[in-house]
Amino acid sequence: MAQGIQIGKVAEQTRLSIDTIRFYQKIGLVKQPARSEGGFRLFTDVEIKDLLFIQKAQELGFSLTEIKQLSILNQEHDHACSQVRNLLKSKLRDVREKVTQLLRLEAELNKALRKCNRDLRSHQGSIHGECCPVLEALERESMKTGSRRS
Repeated sequence: MAQGIQIGKVAEQTRLSIDTIRFYQKIGLVKQPARSEGGFRLFTDVEIKDLLFIQKAQELGFSLTEIKQLSILNQEHDHACSQVRNLLKSKLRDVREKVTQLLRLEAELNKALRKCNRDLRSHQGSIHGECCPVLEALERESMKTGSRRS
């Protein structure tokens, strides 16, 4: 009988779900482990190490496609450093772009919240049926965008 750890124990060790592990196998990110006589997947330390590698790479923001590239580079070892550096540079550019977008979003949300607070203070006695100025502004913007698409 083959030696190894069943998928449930591997899921506990790696904190990945069984479905996630199976998905990684299905897309070829992790090789298919040996099976027991009863058909259970039996993972070796190598496969567990691969799963932990994938998990860490995802924490760094790499996509599954990029992780596949990193895994190949990790196995080849020839000239891998420069290629990994290029992947890191690209990922860092993406992250910086997202940070810029998030800062823009934060500024817009702060602006909307200030407007909302100002309007609530100035209309304390207004009737409940009046529409929120922020919602009205959002509706106006959506109408502009909708008319541009037509």
